[in-house]
Amino acid sequence: MNVLSEKLYTGVATATGGREGTAKSDDGKLNITLSTPKGLGGAGGEGTNPEQLFVAGYSACFIGALKHVAAAEKIVLGNDISVSAEVPIGPIEHGFGIAVKL
Repeated sequence: MNVLSEKLYTGVATATGGREGTAKSDDGKLNITLSTPKGLGGAGGEGTNPEQLFVAGYSACFIGALKHVAAAEKIVLGNDISVSAEVPIGPIEHGFGIAVKL
């Protein structure tokens, strides 16, 4: 297992009430209502869901990785670079799993 030699940043957030609750970051910049999507048995309410948050963060982090490698290779990427991602969730042998498609 790899171990971080240095922690550059640690994101901290707290979810309350599960999929029908709220999520807030420790700095207050993220403060959202959560809803369970219909595909997972919920009402598909007005809030976002954890899968949407995960896929948005994963896409943004992947762009960061692309920019890092591009800069090392002296390649300039525009500010309009975008990455679309899909993260399905479904049953696996002992619970649930996710997959990522960029």
